[in-house]
Amino acid sequence: MGPMDRGKRYENLARQVSAIGAVKRGLARTLPAECPGGSAIVLALLHHHGDMRIGRVSELMAVDMSVSSRHVAHTVDRGWVERLPDPADKRSRILHLTPAGESMLAVLDRRLTDMLARTLAEWSDDDVELLTDLLARLRDSFGDCRAHHA
Repeated sequence: MGPMDRGKRYENLARQVSAIGAVKRGLARTLPAECPGGSAIVLALLHHHGDMRIGRVSELMAVDMSVSSRHVAHTVDRGWVERLPDPADKRSRILHLTPAGESMLAVLDRRLTDMLARTLAEWSDDDVELLTDLLARLRDSFGDCRAHHA
């Protein structure tokens, strides 16, 4: 493969990666109106990583503290997350996913899974598995992008 072919291959890849925004927007449309994307991410992070301070949420979301604070406030207002005293520093708060938050997360997971199943119904199981593996590999190739934003 010559250098021109290689450049063209990466140009095509760049176009396809840019188009992932449309996929993300399509997935976001499946979220209930009361749980926008930022709130859904907060719930997923707490479910996956456990209780944490808001600074850690900001770091994992790769956003400024003011942005994560708005998302956290939204989840707290709806009773999905509670702020508990930090045992290590009583002046700080730890974010904890409530049973209501777990229930909302189950709704989100079901909606996203159902949407993907409908959208990819014509895909073979092997193709879905291949896409999953390749997307994970792509993310790994970029490393932990969050570390550069924290």
